[in-house]
Amino acid sequence: MPKSSYQNLLEKLKKEVLNCKKCSLCKERTKPVFGEGSLKAKIMFVGEAPGYWEDKKGKPFVGKAGKFFDELLNSIGLERKKIYLTNILKCRPPKNRDPKKEEIEACFPYLKKQIEIIKPKIICALGRHSMKILMEKYGLKKEIKPIEKIHGKVFEAKEFKIIPFYHPAFALYQPNKKEILKKDFKILKKLIK
Repeated sequence: MPKSSYQNLLEKLKKEVLNCKKCSLCKERTKPVFGEGSLKAKIMFVGEAPGYWEDKKGKPFVGKAGKFFDELLNSIGLERKKIYLTNILKCRPPKNRDPKKEEIEACFPYLKKQIEIIKPKIICALGRHSMKILMEKYGLKKEIKPIEKIHGKVFEAKEFKIIPFYHPAFALYQPNKKEILKKDFKILKKLIK
């Protein structure tokens, strides 16, 4: 399929997300955060849900955690324009609370379609919720353990690898996790070489 067809599919999906009313999060959102990046991305990063600044700007990872995320990408020679970046939920939960089951079920089909369109080789799950949901949905349920035990490990799903990482926002509040995240990103660097 030509690149323009993939672009059209993503644009159509984005319109669906912008008009979505499948769960109560639509009532409080400022802007849904669809995701962004390269249509040819071999690496997709999937966070949990938009935060305050993401909700204001309609873009993923634009706050303090976004700056640290960019720093992590730069540390392994990656640029945002070469990856695809999105979240499990496309709307911000109030006060950044954990996603609810019904919100995940309402929103996951959008992520599934993004994955089908982009066809990444590696999906990096940012945070424990993202890790759990992706591993459950892609046949790795038996491998799920607390993120403290499996961050930075590479798991083989059917069509791609999944690597759980601590969420960059979590590392901002737990400075010792920053170094762990930097080391885990080096594992990603080895995979893409």
